[in-house]
Amino acid sequence: MDTKLTLKLNQRIIEKAKEYASDRKMSLSRIVEAYLQSLTTDNDTSEFQISPFVKSISTGTEIPTDLDLKKEYSDFLIEKYK
Repeated sequence: MDTKLTLKLNQRIIEKAKEYASDRKMSLSRIVEAYLQSLTTDNDTSEFQISPFVKSISTGTEIPTDLDLKKEYSDFLIEKYK
């Protein structure tokens, strides 16, 4: 059974999210539902891939403020293509 949910979000984020949903020919409600489902289930059977950054936010894992993203990505690529 579907139930209505009201959220208060930044207008700019809503606009970007609607554009994202439109590009994928999906409703914004469906995307939010899939995201919330992925956060609340143990198995990873969702049709959406959640990025490690978003997962870190949802799990409470802190990202260091002095993290060098370019170096991390470079290290990742070096390791990946060894």
